[in-house]
Amino acid sequence: MRALKIFFLLLIFTMVTPAYAHQPVFLLDTDTRAANGPLLVDGTVSFAVRISFSKSGQARAFRAGFQQGDQLSLQYLIVDKKPESVLRSSQLPVVTIVSPSGQKITLKITERTKFYEPFGRTNYLYLSRYNGAAEAGIYSIVITSRAKSSITIAIGEREVQGQVERK
Repeated sequence: MRALKIFFLLLIFTMVTPAYAHQPVFLLDTDTRAANGPLLVDGTVSFAVRISFSKSGQARAFRAGFQQGDQLSLQYLIVDKKPESVLRSSQLPVVTIVSPSGQKITLKITERTKFYEPFGRTNYLYLSRYNGAAEAGIYSIVITSRAKSSITIAIGEREVQGQVERK
């Protein structure tokens, strides 16, 4: 009987795993400039920034803070279903990262790699990924639409509770 109890306790402990997922942040229609958008206080914490556009030419932006020595990790994703999955690269939004010193990096769409996210049970396509050493300070991430679309920017990798500030 004791061995059976131990077996069930071990079974329960092996089945209990923490749920890891990027914390969602939704950009609003008013988040048109980085200064207006939300600030992810620690850009190394995992966030999923969701952006929707109703037409071409719209802009959305947010900010993320980093310390010297931090890693900037950012992924550009779309849900693997229509209409986004059938948009040509030239129709998808442009994502630009602006460092605290003013250096601009425009993400190039270089892939369409399938990715299943089990927490939300969603199939995504990676379009672009950026990893590099971060400068200390506040980065701006600006997204400009070229058609009606919705995208996700995943930023950070640490699965801890993060802080988001809005003005």
